[in-house]
Amino acid sequence: MIISDLNKIEGRTYPARRRTQNLVCGAAPIQATAFSMGFVTLDPNGGQVPWHNQEQEEVYYVVSGTGEMCLGDEVQDLVTGQAVYIPSGVYHQLSNKGDTPLTFIYVYGPAGDVAHWKEELAGTLPVAGKDVPALPEGAVYPQVV
Repeated sequence: MIISDLNKIEGRTYPARRRTQNLVCGAAPIQATAFSMGFVTLDPNGGQVPWHNQEQEEVYYVVSGTGEMCLGDEVQDLVTGQAVYIPSGVYHQLSNKGDTPLTFIYVYGPAGDVAHWKEELAGTLPVAGKDVPALPEGAVYPQVV
């Protein structure tokens, strides 16, 4: 039996003020081919998964906190207990609106790395409205690059 224990997974901290801990795939003990799964903590007041898209379809499930979700041309608040479906190829961004950490679980498939992790660490993430489509009208939080 292979078990991923969130309490034992250090994870990685990204420039946009978030910590990502892989539970399935990546550096996690559990490896799958159909999906990847992880736990993300966004720092208070603007910690973010920056504007990006990917080939995999994905779901975010908010464990705690309140965030601004940008998806394609839509903006909506996400709160504890809500899940959002992110279709393949659609640009999206999640920003923490609160004074406490926002935590969420992501699941995407098929498994594999997504380019925005490496791009963000390298400082080469495409810029919203310049290199890729702009954030939707009404978005409060700019893309962290």
